[in-house]
Amino acid sequence: MSAPRGQFSSNFGFLMAAAGSAVGLGNIWGFPTNVAANGGAAFVMVYLILAFLLAYPVLMAELAIGRYARRNMVQALRSISTGPVSRGVGTLAGFGGILVASLILSFYAIVAGWMVSHLADPFATLIGASDTASWLTSDSTSRNFAFTAIFSGLTMLIIASGVEKGIERWSTLLMPALIILLLLLIVYVLTQPGAMTGLDAYLRPDFSELSPQLLLSAMGQAFFSLSLGVGTMLIYGSYLSKEESLPRLGALVTLIDVGIAFTAGLLILPAMYVAQEAGTQIFSESGDLIAGPGLILQVLPALFDNMGPSGLFVAIAFFALMVIASLTSSISMLEVPVAFSIESLGLKRKPATLLTGAIIFAISTLIIFNFDALFGLVISISTEYGQPLLGVALCIFAGWIWRRDQLLMELQEGHPGIEKTLFWKVWPWYVRIVCPLLILAAFAQTVL
Repeated sequence: MSAPRGQFSSNFGFLMAAAGSAVGLGNIWGFPTNVAANGGAAFVMVYLILAFLLAYPVLMAELAIGRYARRNMVQALRSISTGPVSRGVGTLAGFGGILVASLILSFYAIVAGWMVSHLADPFATLIGASDTASWLTSDSTSRNFAFTAIFSGLTMLIIASGVEKGIERWSTLLMPALIILLLLLIVYVLTQPGAMTGLDAYLRPDFSELSPQLLLSAMGQAFFSLSLGVGTMLIYGSYLSKEESLPRLGALVTLIDVGIAFTAGLLILPAMYVAQEAGTQIFSESGDLIAGPGLILQVLPALFDNMGPSGLFVAIAFFALMVIASLTSSISMLEVPVAFSIESLGLKRKPATLLTGAIIFAISTLIIFNFDALFGLVISISTEYGQPLLGVALCIFAGWIWRRDQLLMELQEGHPGIEKTLFWKVWPWYVRIVCPLLILAAFAQTVL
């Protein structure tokens, strides 16, 4: 690999970066409420199984393609193509990945901006700036624009510093901080009235809830929680040393991701029932637990308000956790178009970061000023349609188009004798046939 392109300097750096990419807001606010609505621990068990039956094989496909090609998504898929048709499809899929990653980041930056503004709110309250505090928690266009700009700037600052000094350095700082904050908040929340009811709702298995719908829901959660299908893991794989064992690293990334998602449930569900004990409504009119932005920006802030003076410090810790989770994911998404700009357009890293970051921020701005019409639409196009279809494309390239001897040679790098293992006997046909069918099943369930 040429020096200017960069490379992770350690296993730990890669693991923290890859886990940070996977661990985002969806893990913290989506997974726990999904569990509570689908049979508690029964859903958790199904999710853990499917994380390794679906997410891990697709993750391995992205990492292997990325490390073999050592290029951005467009050039990587073209490099393993075997003819003009597959090269054309690879080009389309590569540009599709760049587009979808950019669209996801465009709305993600807005949501992350809400986390930053709510992190600033307790500080404004502490110094008595009540008008500023009200603005920070208002749903105003000016607030959304300002904090989307701040968060986008932070993301660009990290990416502009490169792989080792930017992505790796900040991931190794932020991910341990995220885990420590998460554990401290769990310890605190579990001492509050009502917490045990939430813990029971989270950990008690209800096997009567097992159904095809639950299986498909767990399948979708497993696939999307690892940031698969948009090239983030492909890019991170391209920065890996040839001395590393891809199957081992892939398994560790999957374990860290599902581990943090599960641990987040030990915080969110008990916190929701603590909020209910304090008089906050935690169920929607349809009887479902409130999830998504409503959970983070309505239910939990109401809980913090009822805690008195200590609530300010709990709010600071919680929203710091949310900002960190947002940032570790956003840097991986921005790296997808930045890598293309550097390698295909010949730009240096800082101008490439500024150009791509500015374009994505412009899309965010367009969404902010047309929020009702565009916000949900962009989410639907990118996550419900773009991500699963690109995931299928990556499976087809790894399983059907890439020459088997080249694939084996790449996996043997850092893992000699892999051809004799159960992994090699199962994974190639599994990613060729089973994974695309599973992804398409989850896709059909989401769309239909």
